[in-house]
Amino acid sequence: MSYGYAGSGSPPPPGLTFHVNPFSSASPVQYYDNDSEMGHPRRDADADSLQDPYGPRYTPSAESLAEPARLGYSSDASTPTFTDYPSSGQPRDFYPAWVPEREIPISKEEIEDIFLDLTQKFGFQKDSMRNQFDFLMNLLDSRASRMSPNQALLTLHADYIGGYHANYRKWYFAAQLDLDDAVGTANNPGVTRLKSVKRSGRNKAANPPASSSDKTLEGAINRWRQVMANMSQYDRLRQIALYLLLWGEAAQVRYAPECLCFLFKCADDYYRSPECQNRPDSAPEGLYLRSVVKPLYRFIRDQGYELSDGKFIRREKDHQDIIGYDDINQLFWYPEGIARITLFDKTRLVDVAPAHRWLLFDQIDWDKAFFKTYVEKRTFAQLLVHFNRIWVIHVSVFWFYTAWNSRAIYSRGGRDKDEATAMRWSITGLGGAIATIIMIAATLAEFQFIPTTWNNTSHLARRLLFLFIILALLIAPTFYIVFYDSSNGKSNVPLILGIVQFGLGVFFTILFGIVPSGRMFGDRVAGKSRKYLASQTFTASYPALSPMARLGSIGLWTLVFGCKLVESYFFLTLSFEPSISAMSGMVIQGCEDRLFRNALCKHQASFTLTIMFVMDLVLFFLDTFLWYVIWNTVFSIVRSFRLGMSMWTSWSVIFTRMPRRMYSKLLATQQMDVRYKPKLLVSQLWNAIIISMYREHLLSIDHVQKLLYHQTDENGHRTLSAPPFFVAQHDGGLNGQFFPKGSEAERRISFFANSLAVNIPAPLPVDAMPTFTVLTPHYSEKILLSLREIIKEEDKSTRVTLLEYLQQLHHLEWENFVKDTKILSEEAAALLATNVAGPSASTSPTPPFSDEKASSTSKPEDNIPFYTIGFKSAAPEYVLRTRIWASLRAQTLYRTVSGFMNYAKAIKLLYRTENPELITYYGGNAESLERELERMARRKFKFVVSMQRFSKFNKEELENAEFLLRAYPDLQIAYLDEEPPRKAGGEPRLFSCVIDGYQEYFPDSSRRKPKYRIELPGNPILGDGKSDNQNHAIIFYRGEYLQLIDANQDNYLEECLKIRNVLGEFEEYHGTPQNPYADWKGAEFQKSPVAILGAREYIFSENIGVLGDVAAGKEATFGTLAARSLAWIGGKLHYGHPDFLNATFMNTRGGVSKAQKGLHLNEDIFAGMNAFGRGGRIKHSEYFQCGKGRDLGFGTILNFQTKIGTGMGEQMLSREYYYLGSQLPIDRFLTFYYGHPGFHINNILVVLSVQVIMMALLFLGTLNDELTLCRVSRHGDLIPGQNGCYNLYPIFEWIKRCIISIFLVFLIAFLPLFLQELTERGGWHAFFRLGKHFLSLSPIFEIFSTQIQSHSILSNLNFGGARYIATGRGFATTRISFSILYSRFAGPSIYLGMRTLLMLLYITMAIWIPHLIYFWGSVFALCIAPFLFNPHQFAFTDFIIDYREYLRWMSRGNSRSHANSWIGYCRLSRTQITGYKRKKLGHPSEKMASDTPRARWRTVLVSEILMPIAMAVIFTIAYMFVGSFRDKTGKAPPSPLIRILIVSVGPLVWNAAVLIILFLISVSLGPLITNVKFGAIIAAIAHVAAVLGLVGFFEFLWFLERWNTKRATLGLVAIIAIQRALNKTMIATLLTREFKHDETNRAWWTGKWNGRGLGSFVGTQMVREYIVKLIELSLWSGDFLLGHLLLFLLTPPTLIPGFNTLHSTMLFWLRPSKQIRPPLYSIKQKKQRRLIVIKYGLIYLIALAVFAALIITPPILRTLDMKCSLCDTI
Repeated sequence: MSYGYAGSGSPPPPGLTFHVNPFSSASPVQYYDNDSEMGHPRRDADADSLQDPYGPRYTPSAESLAEPARLGYSSDASTPTFTDYPSSGQPRDFYPAWVPEREIPISKEEIEDIFLDLTQKFGFQKDSMRNQFDFLMNLLDSRASRMSPNQALLTLHADYIGGYHANYRKWYFAAQLDLDDAVGTANNPGVTRLKSVKRSGRNKAANPPASSSDKTLEGAINRWRQVMANMSQYDRLRQIALYLLLWGEAAQVRYAPECLCFLFKCADDYYRSPECQNRPDSAPEGLYLRSVVKPLYRFIRDQGYELSDGKFIRREKDHQDIIGYDDINQLFWYPEGIARITLFDKTRLVDVAPAHRWLLFDQIDWDKAFFKTYVEKRTFAQLLVHFNRIWVIHVSVFWFYTAWNSRAIYSRGGRDKDEATAMRWSITGLGGAIATIIMIAATLAEFQFIPTTWNNTSHLARRLLFLFIILALLIAPTFYIVFYDSSNGKSNVPLILGIVQFGLGVFFTILFGIVPSGRMFGDRVAGKSRKYLASQTFTASYPALSPMARLGSIGLWTLVFGCKLVESYFFLTLSFEPSISAMSGMVIQGCEDRLFRNALCKHQASFTLTIMFVMDLVLFFLDTFLWYVIWNTVFSIVRSFRLGMSMWTSWSVIFTRMPRRMYSKLLATQQMDVRYKPKLLVSQLWNAIIISMYREHLLSIDHVQKLLYHQTDENGHRTLSAPPFFVAQHDGGLNGQFFPKGSEAERRISFFANSLAVNIPAPLPVDAMPTFTVLTPHYSEKILLSLREIIKEEDKSTRVTLLEYLQQLHHLEWENFVKDTKILSEEAAALLATNVAGPSASTSPTPPFSDEKASSTSKPEDNIPFYTIGFKSAAPEYVLRTRIWASLRAQTLYRTVSGFMNYAKAIKLLYRTENPELITYYGGNAESLERELERMARRKFKFVVSMQRFSKFNKEELENAEFLLRAYPDLQIAYLDEEPPRKAGGEPRLFSCVIDGYQEYFPDSSRRKPKYRIELPGNPILGDGKSDNQNHAIIFYRGEYLQLIDANQDNYLEECLKIRNVLGEFEEYHGTPQNPYADWKGAEFQKSPVAILGAREYIFSENIGVLGDVAAGKEATFGTLAARSLAWIGGKLHYGHPDFLNATFMNTRGGVSKAQKGLHLNEDIFAGMNAFGRGGRIKHSEYFQCGKGRDLGFGTILNFQTKIGTGMGEQMLSREYYYLGSQLPIDRFLTFYYGHPGFHINNILVVLSVQVIMMALLFLGTLNDELTLCRVSRHGDLIPGQNGCYNLYPIFEWIKRCIISIFLVFLIAFLPLFLQELTERGGWHAFFRLGKHFLSLSPIFEIFSTQIQSHSILSNLNFGGARYIATGRGFATTRISFSILYSRFAGPSIYLGMRTLLMLLYITMAIWIPHLIYFWGSVFALCIAPFLFNPHQFAFTDFIIDYREYLRWMSRGNSRSHANSWIGYCRLSRTQITGYKRKKLGHPSEKMASDTPRARWRTVLVSEILMPIAMAVIFTIAYMFVGSFRDKTGKAPPSPLIRILIVSVGPLVWNAAVLIILFLISVSLGPLITNVKFGAIIAAIAHVAAVLGLVGFFEFLWFLERWNTKRATLGLVAIIAIQRALNKTMIATLLTREFKHDETNRAWWTGKWNGRGLGSFVGTQMVREYIVKLIELSLWSGDFLLGHLLLFLLTPPTLIPGFNTLHSTMLFWLRPSKQIRPPLYSIKQKKQRRLIVIKYGLIYLIALAVFAALIITPPILRTLDMKCSLCDTI
């Protein structure tokens, strides 16, 4: 871009001299024109004078939103003069800090005129213009309240456009527009790159920074800074206004901040052109939306959606095929990208003069411009690329450790000592080659993700070349020593080579483990080449850490890896050496197989050793995370002591110091004219806090009296006495004297007192504090509970009403509420009596704080309505009180709004307290005083709720929303409004609207007139919802900061009083008066801005049972303990609520979240990574907390875990992980990895470790079962004289160590929660909470949760399907049926658990060691956890009814469609492999299918074919080994492979035959039979036959094994693995896409294929359905047997009297006296339930007896000496 001086550009306002315009492209003055001189402005040729091209100044416009401000300020005074305001009508928008009295550089009227002029020039919408005018005025008012107006405008322009940290300035230079502002013109074709070279001092002297001949980047930046410094304030404001107007209507384009910068550049060039200034007519309203935004929006929309039958449906495309927001945005990072933008006539936009480009935007062919700049391919290679240093560090070091101690493997062959030593050094040194191979694999994988058409793949080729050279260098010595060394140990050359090779291996391992791949062999991160400037600017501008924080970061990881490397060597590797020595040369003798002879079985020990190596490597990874948890917890606890946030730091005096701390830290005492005693000021704050708690019914009046400041008369003088509370703390503790013990009030006051001990930023006076906005997205969350919802059970499975449950949870608060209600009722009755009897009968009403029992003369039974439903009179106000009381204790939007509206109360309270002269000024006019306080609160705080569905609310939701607006008129609700299309067949028009409680209300429609109504380019909800909901409403925020809040949060008055301190953490309170365009070498310019401030969350649902407490514990450890240390060492990101954001920083860099569907499921963390990579600091506040609700039910918690898991899977595909993984320095990379993805990868490894150790134990079991083991002494020494035995003692010792390691990894997971509780609540609370967790079996939940998260990530990386899961926010009191739980958790956990359980059963029979008890508990957790945490699971009647529902679920859907059936569950589970056909037939059953993209063939090949086959082979080998030994008579065994294949494939052959017979019957008879149950009967016959076949073949195996249970169990393990591999292979290879309907399933069983709408598909569908039914029968019989087995396991506790009560106590943490009552049934319902129990109880008993007979009979038969000739042949 050329820096010119344009007279025809934006004119100065009257009275200002000629000004510098930095963006003039029409100017002939260029930087590199040696004839021109800086500092001498020239006028454009087209500019004939400096006259105002606007003509006469506008009179104040009709769009003016406010009268001139009425508050007078001295130039820099922070205390206003007060003026009264009119009392009627909507409050006007005042901007008191931007008034003429304060010497403002440009008046409000002139600003309005700028907005009007820009709107007329560009065709912006008028409502958008009005909105952005108010936005800018609020911003100016906010800044000018703490600095001069001139400085406010200057700094604002620096933040948005030209400052050191401005994103626009960074983009301008990153895109190299300073080198060539017209890329591709005839004067300068192509792209000219210029390297920035460090200049010597002599050159600097010769070329001063401001010289026009200086072509370096530094020189260009200095010229930019000088031009910006010389710009007029008028032009600065005009540029800000233009940017905001472009941003305000940009819709989805806001997600592409550099695209927005490009739009601003083109618009600014056009504005300053003569064509624009001389244009006679105004642009039509909406021109910008139609010509610029809509084409971009349509391109974005069409990437993910296509039009079908008049509706937009999701395309079946994965991320790698979708050009997303980041791809679009990155096009504008590079000049090559901008050069790709062409018009429909093939003209490049850059070939057009800059001033003319804007008018051509509607002719741009965006389809030809955009392409993938990073390919989010769904592959595990992403993990290799992002985290290559993790793999290098662990795999290579593991190789070094293990190879050094594995001499027994490679030292055989009679080598002498020196030769063996050389070999040892060389083999160990291959660890460096391993590291190099990992780097080569990562680099090759990286080529998949970066398009080779892009110019940044050259460094990959260079890196690859160097890596191959290094690999050759590291491998060559080993080849020489192993194959070519002929010295026979007589030369030292091999030894020297080996040592040198080892040294090089260690060196390159350290190099590859520490240096980021992006800085290797060509630095992309800090290199001086401008080729990488964009990448550095937007992805690697990481904020620097302070020296102490960096030292802490390095110290943490030095301790972690120091402890890990020492412990892993001695505990894992050195202890593994005896096992390696014992098994490496072990060859099994005496085994023989008819097919393979001894080729397989003799290597059984080697197979086992290989699995053990894998096991050791997995534990090597797990050790690191274990040490990270330990040391990170220690660091966090130490830091909490340092900050003062610990009950162990001066807790005894923390309350007595509270008044002093409130005065010094919450009040702006440094700015106050102190004429009042501190006690008086503090008392106002303290009393307000206590009274707010009383109004929330947390405190009774007795407690309140002991906590308030009271006025007393002493000797005729009125004095203020401190409450006894502050004095009594000297005597030790609360002791329940002032608060109910363990109450919410006690917790809040304790935290408040403790938080004031922390060093916090000093507050500014209220009128000088910045304006901020709370933004809450809302979709369908409950706004306000209705009376019906709180007094009626949710459904027939719920045993308690919501109000009853809340009364039990908050019984003290309910009692306080009832007392208040009774007092109000009595007062109302007394007032009514007074009005009826007349004034003469007037009596004084009951004092509000009197004892209600003393004043009540009613009978006790009259109080029953009060204590049951909260009111006796059905008057609306009493009903509403009960509804509000319940809503404030549930997770409702009303709770959130009422909590965060405490900010307004806090601002008013602080303003009144710090300005006592207000009382004097307004005298006794309380109404005027209140208006003044409300004006200040309205000016400094805004609350926007983005109600996406508001225009589609039902009547109840509308009433609740209207109630919110009436209760809180300043609340703003943003919503989407829809209009039908203007033309038939067109698209509907959508608008972003906002209303508040002051807008005109229309009773007929129950709606209000929008304050602003801004048209959108289309439907804004293109992603997963939340981020798009935030984005459409973001234009309505006001001020400098945002707090993002979810619709299930809460806040408290005492916390809101700290808001000024919290906002001070952004370090912008005391901005320097220095010009932001002064020399940028100063420290204040180099310091990175604070982008995000995290805050603590208190989970207010923590005491609602074990699961609520587990969720709260996770939040406490991650959201507080981990966040504390992560923020300190620079590893914290953005996790959404309740973080504060620097709104200007975030909104100029893409917004507060990202929104590509699926990929950005965890939308907020991407905004954090984006801010972090662009130079924003992320801090954490210890002293501020908000309330937060969490999921309380087993299913809803795991839905949340699934969302987190799938979201993490998507994160691992993202470019953000690529940038962080390949560019961060090692210590910060490790912090990022272990703080985020490493946790989830560790969970995967924990689950994998259990699977691998089960396989190792299984193979050891086969050895132990078939071989003669050597006996050892007590000390582990071999007893001499044993021949032909196998020494497995070292292996069993090592296995025990491994089990202990896994157990420690599990146990350490509870350490952070324990220490967090110990630090903040004391030892008793810590032990009590942990004890409750263990007694409530929370470890079982943790194990299950780990598996669910791991499965979610792996499933997502394989198949995708990440989507937003609406998590439940109600109370989990409803019993969920067995079939629903089974269908939800069978795939993720139960199947794996049952397969592992069978392995463990065999292991226990083959090798019994006490350590296996841990695995029994873990494996049972995977199977029964869903049922164990199901409310009232062990109620006998419900258990039997569950069984009935399970049988019905298994059998439904074969003759008619059913939404809840096994067949539907089965079809859904396989559609991620097969996908759906696009064709729809209009059947109702199509609605039951969701859009699932089909998995890619590579994914299917690996995960669905090769892996199951590999597992089947492994288990078959184990079974074959057991069957490879002769019996006692010396007879050779039959082939175990043939036996296991017969038994495995037999059920499939049986099912195939049954299906053919039944198909012929159904086809021949079905069309003739009209009975609707015919299909169900045929299906029942087939399914019963399948179960009989499966059971029969297993019993046949048992028979062939001569009723040997141990071998039969191992055979069953192999059978299941083989059948699983067969089924998965058939699904993956033989099945085509599914129809979305279920017509083919019903046609198969009924035989009626005609009329199904299949058309030409009938023939192929018959064949396909035959294969489907073959698979389904196998799966159905397995599920049928597995479901029964689970029910049998759950039966014993169901039969124990009182166990269900004990279970409820464990689950809900309610004493038996407060147990949830039994359900209430009518006589008819009781009779029905009794008949069901009798009928299905008998069926269940028969099933149990058959199962017992099948299990018990074989061991009995084994005792009989039965001859079996068949057993010797098969």
